[in-house]
Amino acid sequence: MNYQDAGVDIDRKAGALKRAAQKIKETYTPQVLRGIGAFGGMLEVAALKAMAEPVLVASTDGVGTKTLLAAQTGRYGGLGFDLVNHSVNDLLVQGARPLFFMDYIASARLEADVLAAVLDSLAEACKAVGIPLLGGETAEMPGVYHEGGLDLVGTIVGVVDRAQIVDGSQVQPGDVLLALPSSGLHTNGYSLARKVFAGWNLEEPRLELGGRSLAEVLLEPHRCYLAEVALLQREGIEIRAMAHITGGGVYENLPRVLPEGLGAEIRRGTFPVPPIFELIQRAGSVAEQEMFRVFNMGLGYILVLSSDMASRAGTLLPQGYLVGYIMEGSGIKVV
Repeated sequence: MNYQDAGVDIDRKAGALKRAAQKIKETYTPQVLRGIGAFGGMLEVAALKAMAEPVLVASTDGVGTKTLLAAQTGRYGGLGFDLVNHSVNDLLVQGARPLFFMDYIASARLEADVLAAVLDSLAEACKAVGIPLLGGETAEMPGVYHEGGLDLVGTIVGVVDRAQIVDGSQVQPGDVLLALPSSGLHTNGYSLARKVFAGWNLEEPRLELGGRSLAEVLLEPHRCYLAEVALLQREGIEIRAMAHITGGGVYENLPRVLPEGLGAEIRRGTFPVPPIFELIQRAGSVAEQEMFRVFNMGLGYILVLSSDMASRAGTLLPQGYLVGYIMEGSGIKVV
């Protein structure tokens, strides 16, 4: 017997990695000392030298069951953007900027074309935000994962000067919520969405989705909000808190960045709800509160600003929506 008899094909994996190597190397900056092929990636962190008190910020996350839709439709090109952009946004909440990214891809059987497509998309996503894909791991584990399944996880490390940390401590009653729109489900709520649309034709154009198919809309990549936040900070806008609206929706994510004794009110009608959410709610008979608890409902990223800063911020980011305000109390009310 050999390893391939047990379900692990070393040569197939090595071939896929070789195909993706050039795109991965295109993410490297002069600060990368060792990358693909090394036991550990090495990066000279020049950014730390310019900071008085540099603080490292790290996060690990995954794409979740969105990968099952990618496998079902054969559309893998957005998964790298899902993972990288989600991770960048998580660091951004605390004011940090990303330094490097590392991935983990696992399956019962790593198909060469699928692995290459995912690695290519990870490299493209890292290049788009200006960070190296410094290293990662690929694993074939028959018996752990079911056939056709794919697990995609990543770790990101960033840095922020201690004096520039955004921690929510300055948030006050009356502060305004400026929401930046999502591109759709992003990377959360797919177990419910897949259950709702089980048996549906995912490739059929649908009028309620503007002529797009479910496959297109559900696999729309997660948005990155780095450019918008950087613009506000360059223009001197004080951001008192930020929340990345991921799993748990506004009910669970916004309170994470608010001081004790403060909550928020979000007003319906102040922002557009993408039609995919309305379709999920109608097709699955899902209660509205459950929709806001599971999905972002079009609110991809929320910034908390003082009332006098909100108008200027809205001018700088015309795609944003003033959706509510901070109030005394606790929890989130959607009214």
